[in-house]
Amino acid sequence: MANAATGADAPLKTRSGRSFRPRLRVDLMTAICAIILVAFIIVAVFANVLAPHGFAQIDLPARKAPPILFGGSFKHILGTDELGRDILSRIFYGLRTSLLIALGASAISLMLGTVLGLLAAFGRGFADMLIRVAVDFQASMPFLIIALAVLAFFGDNLWLFMALLGLYGWERYARLVRTMAGLELERGYVAALRRNGAGTARVAFLHVLPNILSVVLVNLTIVLPEILLQESALSFLGLGIQPPLVSLGSMVGAGRDYVMTEWWIAILPGIVIFILSLSISLIGDYLRDVLDPTLH
Repeated sequence: MANAATGADAPLKTRSGRSFRPRLRVDLMTAICAIILVAFIIVAVFANVLAPHGFAQIDLPARKAPPILFGGSFKHILGTDELGRDILSRIFYGLRTSLLIALGASAISLMLGTVLGLLAAFGRGFADMLIRVAVDFQASMPFLIIALAVLAFFGDNLWLFMALLGLYGWERYARLVRTMAGLELERGYVAALRRNGAGTARVAFLHVLPNILSVVLVNLTIVLPEILLQESALSFLGLGIQPPLVSLGSMVGAGRDYVMTEWWIAILPGIVIFILSLSISLIGDYLRDVLDPTLH
């Protein structure tokens, strides 16, 4: 029997014809980021079980209590805010809200951009031109200004807020998918599929999309932290999540008036935002190194 590599042992091919094997070894930093991300997701999902207090529970005698390492008590490990609400509990619930919005908005952005990118690649002609104009228009407009105008006009609503953030970054998916799908269309298997009677939708979604999905997922890890920061910025400005709901961004916004005295009210949720965004970004860098054959 020939000693040819088969199955899982077969090397992948780059577009230049060179072979490479995906680097599956996980470095220490990526492992730490993955553990942090999983921990944050668990905390967000089970916030109502893990939180020591209700996120809106007021304890006026303990208002503005510092974290335990700065003279506080075990009752409020990370201190309390100006109304005596437990900071740790609010971080748990705020993490749930921020992740829900970021993941939901990212899913909307990914699906919208991917579908439009495939339409541009397969449609060509007028459809391609129209989508490219929309992409250029979206890329040229300052998203934060648009979001401020929409939220100021329509008011605060969780689902409207999520849908609005879903319009952030879709043009990157569309541009990326259009380019990658255009390269796939030049390959022989697409012509063979069409000769065998495969329709455009089948070729696009069952054959071309799976071949470029890894690149799309890497782009997701870039857009997701940006959407998280956009949510935080809008909530900080008072146009995002409104009471009684709480998000990490709204916590930072509520604590900005006390940052020079009761710094923990704003700084601690800000640190969580930073760690979460950094962890997702570093995991995305690792996935790019593993899944992108042009880097090997």
